[in-house]
Amino acid sequence: MQDGKYSPNPTGVIRSTLDFQFQIAWQMLDLHLTGLQDEEFHWRPAPKGLHVYRQSGVWLAEWPVSEEYGIGPPSISWLTWHITYWWSMVLNHSFGSGTLVREDIHSLGNIQETRDQIHEMSCEWKREMSALTDDAFLSTERTLWPFTDKPFHELAAWLNLEMMKNAAEIGYCRFLYAVHKQ
Repeated sequence: MQDGKYSPNPTGVIRSTLDFQFQIAWQMLDLHLTGLQDEEFHWRPAPKGLHVYRQSGVWLAEWPVSEEYGIGPPSISWLTWHITYWWSMVLNHSFGSGTLVREDIHSLGNIQETRDQIHEMSCEWKREMSALTDDAFLSTERTLWPFTDKPFHELAAWLNLEMMKNAAEIGYCRFLYAVHKQ
């Protein structure tokens, strides 16, 4: 955008829009992660719902058997694992070896290391996005997970939506926790 006007280059508009979406989603996520402590991080909002658990010294995340509401609400620890899951997968499949699978991605088990990991992924994502050519945003070459045969800018938009969705879910869980603790 120059002097309040959009560039005639459609890829410039795409890049600018994706960056705008990312910044809003990142601000929302950062807001909800700030001040979060381990007790709240591990709190389960209901007796049933997606969570992380420790097995043989490794924190593993449960995987949903369905997308139905009856599975229950996820914990913040699961939601942050979910962020690291999709971001790890996209970074690996779009910019790395493409060999990463869900079972390779573990929860860190505490909020400080998780926050640090999410921040590092954010920095890596921004680096990779800024290095892309305009043609790369329109190409399907890097769109390898979770879908294919779409221009890369659609994958980047999906990632922004996932971040905003997970941020909203974390925020909602924090509201429930605050009321629960009263």
